[in-house]
Amino acid sequence: MRKTKEETIFTINRLMDVAKRHFTEKGYANVALEDIVKEAELTRGAVYHHFTNKKGLFLAVFEEIQKEVGIYVEKEAIKSDDMWEQLIHGCRAFLNAASKLENKRILLIDGPAVLGWDTFRMMDQKYSMNSLYEQLMIMQEHGLITSPSIETLTHILSGAMNESVLWITDQPNRDQAIEAVMNVLKTMLSGIKK
Repeated sequence: MRKTKEETIFTINRLMDVAKRHFTEKGYANVALEDIVKEAELTRGAVYHHFTNKKGLFLAVFEEIQKEVGIYVEKEAIKSDDMWEQLIHGCRAFLNAASKLENKRILLIDGPAVLGWDTFRMMDQKYSMNSLYEQLMIMQEHGLITSPSIETLTHILSGAMNESVLWITDQPNRDQAIEAVMNVLKTMLSGIKK
């Protein structure tokens, strides 16, 4: 029996929603594919058809969260017309979104471990670093920053923010930790401001 496009989309979304909750609560290693399909009221065949295996399902969930974070960052950044404020708003939005409890394990703990560094970095670059790079390039073109290499600066800022998210999630007060990171980031960024 052939499924309609709507049924296919429903199946994919249902599997991803249930899987996201399981991966968040239990961690990739402790999630049984059988538990996901049982709760989703689907079959293992649906997973294999749409995602190949558990790792493929995890990758799809990981990528969806990356997209959501990227959209949120851009939405927050454009709340200002000032390019410096856009950069600051974008950094804060990333720290806020990535440090949410439901994102931490998938994005920053299991993501690199399950997918490997190459895939993790490719996804990070596709959904986060590219936007950061574009913002920094525009700022340099407008004479707002000075950096011998925007590519290097992008990697340094992205790495600092990813590590900061891990630190933030270990702190007793998430909001205070985000403010502490933002104060340091602003100080660092003032060093490249023209």
